[in-house]
Amino acid sequence: MFTERFANLTPYTPGEQPRDMKYVKLNTNENPYPPSPGITDFLKSMDIEQLRLYPDPSSLRLRKAIAGHYGVDAENVFTGNGSDEVLSFCYYAFFESSRGQLLFPEHTYSFYPVYAEYHGIDYFKVPLNRDFSINLEAFLEKETTTGVIFPNPNAPTGMGIGLREIDSFLSKFPKNRVVVIDEAYVDFGADSAVPLIRKYRNLLIVQTFSKSRSLAGARLGYAIGDGALIRALNTVKDSFNSYPVDVITQELGILAIKDTAHFEKTITAITAVRNEVSTALQNLGWEVLPSKSNFVFTRNDKVSGKKVYEWLKAEGILVRHFNHPGIEDFIRVTIGRKHDMKAFLDLIADYIQTDT
Repeated sequence: MFTERFANLTPYTPGEQPRDMKYVKLNTNENPYPPSPGITDFLKSMDIEQLRLYPDPSSLRLRKAIAGHYGVDAENVFTGNGSDEVLSFCYYAFFESSRGQLLFPEHTYSFYPVYAEYHGIDYFKVPLNRDFSINLEAFLEKETTTGVIFPNPNAPTGMGIGLREIDSFLSKFPKNRVVVIDEAYVDFGADSAVPLIRKYRNLLIVQTFSKSRSLAGARLGYAIGDGALIRALNTVKDSFNSYPVDVITQELGILAIKDTAHFEKTITAITAVRNEVSTALQNLGWEVLPSKSNFVFTRNDKVSGKKVYEWLKAEGILVRHFNHPGIEDFIRVTIGRKHDMKAFLDLIADYIQTDT
């Protein structure tokens, strides 16, 4: 009844989404603050008649708003139903095994190998440095490759790569192979590579409204790159679904990208709490990787990551644990509001005292 390719699928496992709200959710990197206040006003006054009509398949007004924010042209912007969909289109358009393996970091966003297997693309996981940072020079050691994808900041480590290092890597990488940089968390302190798209026509940046603009529930992602890359993504989209971004979400995206004051206020609040949490964990004896994201990746050599995750869950706090060799003792903790993080830190302090 089912195809062989279906039987071989290993789906992505998302973070737990509990149906009741008895938990403090610090496991899926959601923004703890609501989106732009202008979105509330729009939804209250929206003309319901708009829903009987199809949305603009090109999302032109939204693309112009995104382009204006980054100082590029609308022809350099592609929009999709969340950055995950955009990434899948990238795999289809730019990567194929006949040209070599797809390269991405050993410990990174766990959807990358899922998409590779879904699209039938061979891949190689490039080891991280000993300090868990991405080693871009190691990506250049492969004689043949179909392309590269990596996040900046990386997930789940949260560590960022500087623009100068990215520029140096791109200058050495084959110009006939596409490099996709997944900047889902870039707004929380890393350097965006968008300024490099005019210098490197093989560079594509993928971003999302889910994290820094509090629209995870709306599903809106986008890509920025050379016009030829954007046209390729549009061809893939129109061969799959011409209307991936609905009429409401297009308006929400425009309002969110234009409200820089609200954006900067929430980013400042989240990064300040992140730094406080990092310091507090270090004072409790935890190792905390330097984060440029809205989460921290942390471990304590006295306890296993799985045990900490299970204990916190039993106490009403959800964090993320990845049971992968090399990072199995870490937990990833989303930065919430101050009172949520105080509850987390109080439990962590109590756990270490009672378990050791």
